Amino acid sequence: MISTHTPAVSNKLLRYTRFWIGLGSVMTALIWCVVSYSGFLQPLERLTVDARFWIRGPLPSPLKLIYVDIDSDAILEHGSWPWDRSIFAKVCDVLIKKGKTKAIGIDVVFSEAGVPNIADRNLISSGNREFGRYLWAGSPVVLGASYASGVKRNNDGSFTQRVFPRIDDPQPNALPPELPEWPVGPVVFTPPNIGLIDTVAGQTREVRLFAPVPLRTYYHLSLELARMHWGIRTQDMNYFDDRVELRAADGSLVRSVPFKGAQETAINWFSPWIHPSNPRYSINTILLASQMLVAEDKADRDEAEAFFKENDFTDAIVLIGPVDPLMQDLGATSMDKDPVPKVGVHGNMLKTIVSGRFLRESPHWVMWLITLLLAASVTPLIVAPGKLGVLARLLGGGIFIGYISFCLWSFAKFDLVLPITAPVGAVMISVLGGLVTQLIVEQKQKGRIKSMFGTYLAPSVVAQMVDSGREPQLGGVEEEITAYFSDIESFSSFSEVLSPVRLVALMNEYLTACTDIVQAEGGTLDKYIGDAVVAMYGAPLALPSHAHKACVSALRVQRRVTELRTKWSHEPDKQWPEIVLRLQTRIGLNSGRAVVGNMGSTSRFNYTMMGDTVNLAARMESGAKFFGVYTMCTEDTRNGCVAVDADAVVFRALGSIVVKGRKAPVPIFELVGLKEDVSETTREALALFAEGMRYYLAREWDEALALFAASANLEPNQPGLSRGVTTNPSLVYKKFTSHLKANPPESGWNGAYTMTEK
Repeated sequence: MISTHTPAVSNKLLRYTRFWIGLGSVMTALIWCVVSYSGFLQPLERLTVDARFWIRGPLPSPLKLIYVDIDSDAILEHGSWPWDRSIFAKVCDVLIKKGKTKAIGIDVVFSEAGVPNIADRNLISSGNREFGRYLWAGSPVVLGASYASGVKRNNDGSFTQRVFPRIDDPQPNALPPELPEWPVGPVVFTPPNIGLIDTVAGQTREVRLFAPVPLRTYYHLSLELARMHWGIRTQDMNYFDDRVELRAADGSLVRSVPFKGAQETAINWFSPWIHPSNPRYSINTILLASQMLVAEDKADRDEAEAFFKENDFTDAIVLIGPVDPLMQDLGATSMDKDPVPKVGVHGNMLKTIVSGRFLRESPHWVMWLITLLLAASVTPLIVAPGKLGVLARLLGGGIFIGYISFCLWSFAKFDLVLPITAPVGAVMISVLGGLVTQLIVEQKQKGRIKSMFGTYLAPSVVAQMVDSGREPQLGGVEEEITAYFSDIESFSSFSEVLSPVRLVALMNEYLTACTDIVQAEGGTLDKYIGDAVVAMYGAPLALPSHAHKACVSALRVQRRVTELRTKWSHEPDKQWPEIVLRLQTRIGLNSGRAVVGNMGSTSRFNYTMMGDTVNLAARMESGAKFFGVYTMCTEDTRNGCVAVDADAVVFRALGSIVVKGRKAPVPIFELVGLKEDVSETTREALALFAEGMRYYLAREWDEALALFAASANLEPNQPGLSRGVTTNPSLVYKKFTSHLKANPPESGWNGAYTMTEK
């Protein structure tokens, strides 16, 4: 027996390796810190924040918030935008007076710029007057304003760039946002309650809390609604260098809203768009209720009254906004992968303000410190060799996972956003570098074993030997496997019509296709015997679904052989003879206990299988020809396959046979095909055949003959029509039945057929 020994790495080399791994981890951490500080990692860090929202899950709403949707039904009812503004007057009026809503925010900019020239000006003017009177009457309704348009059109037709004003870069001539407009003759008025609906860069992570311009400061819609929710006067909401303060009339602080940069505050998402904490109603529903309240029919009025009793709007904040995709106001959020209405941004920002749960980011120096400490401590532990390596890896992995868990916990508990991308990235790259260094040393040792044995052992066996550190030796163990045998029908005739060169080329293509499928399904190639392929499933590595894998492999091979025949028929330059175009493969399977291992002489051996289970699989392959099928298995294989997936493979019971050298009958089954490949006609044939078998075993010959004759006409393989087909199960059993009808069997007959050949 050839033996190999892995040389121990010297202490000097070990210390040298540890030094460079440690230095590399520090340098890697510094690089990640610089890249993070420059902002390049911000998109990845945002994804980690999204993950934290998903892991934390929804939060209870700190206030009663209701959404009223400008949805597809409403657009169908009232036409395309802009609508008659009296609709909003009616909806807001009924919500406040009848629903006792505390305040309403409308996520729409009522600008004259959006009114087309073809619009009915009389209808628009009438609606403007009705909604305007309602707004100027002191109603708690906030209308949207936005900097999204980017430009302002002046009276002389010129354009001025509209830029969001920043307090850290004040502009004396800063323009206001695009405002809701109420033209009265040549003068355009704006209503008293206006709220910004802008988000940072049009996304759904941050909002800008206010826009300071000459004469007035415009606050975000969520801030205006929070002010109304608490009953705070407009003059009691003021901004400072790093916060917006809302104070009660007595001067006490109600809420301090922090911000950074250009008045930016992150949204703490309380829930996805579709969630029980977000009750929603169509604007059509509210409008209909307002009309029914003043209807002449008492039943309509009673129904409207019942609506407001059943749906509690009391003291709620209502957000009216577009949800129809055609209005192009959708976006993905931290809790919604698919785009959802952006009106939810204002709802979640309002919940953030009212709850006081503002996201807090750690300072930059914290990112530097954590990244360096984590990389310098975790990397040496995870790549530590020697006897204590396992414990060191567990400790290093525990520190690494512990930090990520702490980040998730601190986010869920304290809304604290600790850095993840830079520390995790630095650790992973450092560990990868350390492992690669160790791998290079180990691969030099493993390469010796592979070079010695890889040429004549199966790749899986060599890999197992390398991983275990053992070298091959004679002997075997008993394992539960499925044995696989395949053979080309009438292969001896191929050599008569093909030259040796062409025969080898054909066989290489065929055997490659078969082997690829066997190995892709987890099988181990045992050997080639001419055109035959011998394989096993379940050794040397355990495979609990070995029977299922073997059945799927067999049917995939049959499908691939069909594809090869089609391919060869479209190769006129090669002029393949007819026998090649009719090539058929027979496959036999059996599952059970078998001895597997290295067998042979002390100087030359193979990893193979032996035993009765293997012999019976070979009988299934040879016996398939007699029954006119191409894939046949025993009952053990069929049961093992069905136990994993009852519907994946379609089987046909072919009765029982007594193979040569055995006395007990063996139930056998045809593998008809994968579920998706079996046609309805074939399924009908199988049903007729199964019924015929029932009569056959009951000795009711006439009924059986009729059913086998019917199923024979529907068989997928038809002699004279299908290439290479000479019979099929229906024809075989039709012949059996005719013989037994003329020569009735003895009383002890059990239906089993005794095979006379191997």
